[in-house]
Amino acid sequence: MNRVIPEPLFILEMANNHMGDVDHGIRIIRTMGEVIRKFNFSCAFKLQYRDLDTFIHPSKKGRDDIKYVKRFSETKLSHDQFQSLVDEMHANGFITMATPFDEPSMDLIKSQKLDIVKIASCSFNDWPLLERVVCSDLPIIASTAGASLEDIDRVVSFFVHRNKEFAILHCVGEYPTQDDHMNLSQIDFLRARYPGVRIGFSTHENPDNVDIVKLAVAKGASVFEKHVGVPTANFPLNAYSASPDQVNNWLEAAQNAHTLCGIGGRRADTNPAETASLRSLRRGVFAKRPVQAGKSILPDDVYFAFPPEEGQITANDWSKYAQCTATSAIAADEAITYANATLLNQQNNVLHIVQSVRKLLNESGITFPGCTDLEISHHYGIDRFWEEGLTMLTVVNRAYCKKLLIVMPGQRHPEQYHKQKEETFHVLYGSVQMEFDGVPQTCNPGDVVTVDPGVRHAFSSSEGAIIEEISSTHLQNDSFYTDPAISENRNRKTLISFWME
Repeated sequence: MNRVIPEPLFILEMANNHMGDVDHGIRIIRTMGEVIRKFNFSCAFKLQYRDLDTFIHPSKKGRDDIKYVKRFSETKLSHDQFQSLVDEMHANGFITMATPFDEPSMDLIKSQKLDIVKIASCSFNDWPLLERVVCSDLPIIASTAGASLEDIDRVVSFFVHRNKEFAILHCVGEYPTQDDHMNLSQIDFLRARYPGVRIGFSTHENPDNVDIVKLAVAKGASVFEKHVGVPTANFPLNAYSASPDQVNNWLEAAQNAHTLCGIGGRRADTNPAETASLRSLRRGVFAKRPVQAGKSILPDDVYFAFPPEEGQITANDWSKYAQCTATSAIAADEAITYANATLLNQQNNVLHIVQSVRKLLNESGITFPGCTDLEISHHYGIDRFWEEGLTMLTVVNRAYCKKLLIVMPGQRHPEQYHKQKEETFHVLYGSVQMEFDGVPQTCNPGDVVTVDPGVRHAFSSSEGAIIEEISSTHLQNDSFYTDPAISENRNRKTLISFWME
């Protein structure tokens, strides 16, 4: 097995239910093996290891009045007997696990080459034991019953900093656990607090209750642990250990829950039937007026109506990032389809522009109001933005106007002039190559240049620059480009709000 924890993983915990009888332990493993083969789950079988010669204090050995001293002593198995159980686990297709309660038991786990080591809740912050456990390359699963938030933080940090493959389990150390003590929402809490850490659920409820595992699956648990056994006349089961039939019902419930919950951690795959059904309810895009072949189809040229036709572009495909061009003549009221038009979605290009502008502004250290919209000018189309274009932030536009002009590396703003507006350029960051009526001029940070109405001006920057523009009021129709192709492009600006989020 690879040194990872399968997802999902179901752990069957024998604990001391072998009752110190190896044959009974083998019976439990074989019977549970028959159950798990019905399911397509990764399943582990888990033992508990204690080196009783050193685990129990010398003065307490043989005491029948101390519950766990008596139980541990009466169910003691030798290393060879445990190895027989491990061999049976392998033979029945189980992943092998054990819980060590002391350092010598960790040595046994290593010598048996088990697959996973489990930390019991009582040992969750047993630091001498944890230091020994992390010296192995085994994945670790740790139960958190009774642990404080500070304890969990410390142990998670301990495993993370040692680059361990591990999971933590929500667990209630009450045997059996009452329904009102289950606290299943702790799974939500642990997943939110420790993103990237596998979260599971160790269960001690009445084993007839299968609703709880469904809820745990729905909450995102991916490791599940349950005590199991096989009842006989000599060895009855306790109130929280599951019989083979109960384990079968538990796994069936989990399987059903996984089917209902589907994929988690990413968006589910597209359902073709769902897609076709929803598309039939969309509005189609229709020509408001005739459109010639080769012409851009702009928002004013279309309207949206139901029902859509086969192969038609729909309102869901149409956005401010979409550029639509007629490939053949389209009549008024005709459906705009992928057969008579092309549709290019530029959203990824816009996102790249926004990210690049953010980066340049961060590098410059220039501050500005965070609520300011970002205006992207793509004079010859967004595909040529990095060659000919500009981004700007209009900070204020009253009787006076202030803008920040962001010139990306290698970008040129094409030549234009204003009939009414007078503007002053103050270079804040980077070097700018300016042209005034065709005369070049290099401007560096701190340089100030005033441009009178009627003066043709263009500028560029080889490494990127930011210019503060201070001017008289900006008028919507007071920018005149010397290349008429720019004025004919009615779709040369994109306005982005909340772009700093």
